[in-house]
Amino acid sequence: MHDDAVRVLEAWRAPDPEQERLRLDFLGHLGTYGDGLWRECLPGHITASTAVLDAEGSRVLLTLHRKIKAWLQLGGHCEPRDATLAGAALREATEESGIAGLRLRPEPVQLDRHRVRCHPDGTTWHLDVQYVSYAPENARYEVSDESDDLRWFPVDALPEPTDDAVRRLVARASALPR
Repeated sequence: MHDDAVRVLEAWRAPDPEQERLRLDFLGHLGTYGDGLWRECLPGHITASTAVLDAEGSRVLLTLHRKIKAWLQLGGHCEPRDATLAGAALREATEESGIAGLRLRPEPVQLDRHRVRCHPDGTTWHLDVQYVSYAPENARYEVSDESDDLRWFPVDALPEPTDDAVRRLVARASALPR
């Protein structure tokens, strides 16, 4: 999994200088920490998430995160059973949405670093590699135990509270050619 994460980040072409800085920081993290993908790694760890769009690409499925109390894309921690970052992103999206048959774009669309409380001894960083997937026609979701709510929103009318990183992710996702 570590080798896959390095390969993905080395191959990915950042869309702007800020994303390039994050790409290099993420690679530096993986070069420094052999366990840099796992929740136990301090000061942070790689995570994988997905903007799930409907079949037409006009709506995004967001979760009202149970702990954070904000609308977010689906995703989370990599697990030892994950072979690839893309696989981790797809697994998380499927688990959190209950939607079978999500079609994941193979390359990330954005990177994001944010502080979280993963450890009882304080805060840590999520170094999030963000993907896009498309749900099958007429997909029905199920709210998981990680969510207070789960809903489709028009890509140009996201709910509050939603942070700027989610807004950028959804804008990038909805602008991609299908």
